[in-house]
Amino acid sequence: MKAAVYYQTGAPDVFRYEDVPDPACGPGQVLIDVQAISIEGGDTLHRAGGEMANRPHIVGYQCAGVVREVGDGVSDRRVGQYAVAIMPHGSHAARVAVPAMTTWVLPDGLDVKLGACVPIPFGTADDCLFEFGHLEAGQTALIHAGAGGVGIAAIQLAKRAGATVLATASSDDKLARLKPLDHGINYRSGDFVAAVRQHTGGRGADVIVDSVGGHTLEGSIEAAAYRGRIAYVGSAGRDAYRPNVDALRPGNKTITGIFLGAEMMMNHPRVHGMIGRHLADLACSALRVVVDREYPLREAAAAHAYVESRQAFGRVLLIP
Repeated sequence: MKAAVYYQTGAPDVFRYEDVPDPACGPGQVLIDVQAISIEGGDTLHRAGGEMANRPHIVGYQCAGVVREVGDGVSDRRVGQYAVAIMPHGSHAARVAVPAMTTWVLPDGLDVKLGACVPIPFGTADDCLFEFGHLEAGQTALIHAGAGGVGIAAIQLAKRAGATVLATASSDDKLARLKPLDHGINYRSGDFVAAVRQHTGGRGADVIVDSVGGHTLEGSIEAAAYRGRIAYVGSAGRDAYRPNVDALRPGNKTITGIFLGAEMMMNHPRVHGMIGRHLADLACSALRVVVDREYPLREAAAAHAYVESRQAFGRVLLIP
C-alpha cells in the first residue's frame, strides 16, 4: 500500500510517499481501506519531534473508510461498513488495522469525509467542557483557537448547553465565520484577558479550553473567574514558556490536563458512547464539521505545512 512516511522527525518536507507493507488484521481488530484522513494538531507535533514507533514511521491519529476485513473475536463490525477509527499512529496510509473498540460505525448517510473529523476534536471538546470543566447553562466558556477542530466543536457544544461563548482567533475574518459564537476576540490585535473581563463584567470565564499553552495558558489563568476551570489540551503554540501556577491560588482556580486517549482507555464505555452520540448529531445536522481543504495523500508535506501556517479554518484532510 501507499503511505506518507518519514525516517526522521522535522519540518513537513521529511515526508516521503512510498510503498509499505499492508497491515495485518489481528484478533480483535478491523482492517480499513482509508478514504479520508483528518490531520490533527498532534500529528504535526509528532512529525516535528515526537517518538517514532518504526522507521519508516507513519504518523496520524484519525481516519475513516470502509471495513475490508474483520479479525477473530470481533462480532460488532462487518465487511463493507463505513467506520471512523482513532489510533496512536498510522492514519497517513491507504489502509489501517486497528482495534475494533477504537472504531465507530458511521451513521447511514453521513459523508465519510465528515465522519473522519469527529472523534478526537469532538471527544476532546466534550471532555474539556463537561467531564472535567463542569460547564453549566448560564456560565461563560472561553475557547482558544476557535477556528481549529477542537475550537469549532467546543463552540457548538458549549452554546447548545446554554453557555455564553467567547473564542479567540488570529483574524477578524475567522471570527466572523465562527457560529454560534457570542463574542470573538482577535488575539493578534488586542489583549484577550482584558476582552474576557470586558465581556463578563470583570468576572472572567468559568471554563477555558486552552490548546495553545505557554504565555496563552498564563493569560488563561488570569482570565478565569473565581473557581474557574481551565482545560489544558496541549501546546499547539509551541511556546515553551512555563506559566506561574501560583496565580491559581488566590482565586481557587484549577487546571486539568486533558488527553482523550487516556480517558478512552480508562473509561472506554463513556467515551465511546459520547463520541457515538456526536456522530449521530452530525448525521442529523445538529452539529457541523467544517472542512477547509483536501490534499492527496502524496502531498502530505504540503498539507502539514498549510496546517502549521495557521491559515486553516476547520479541518484539513488527506485523501489516499
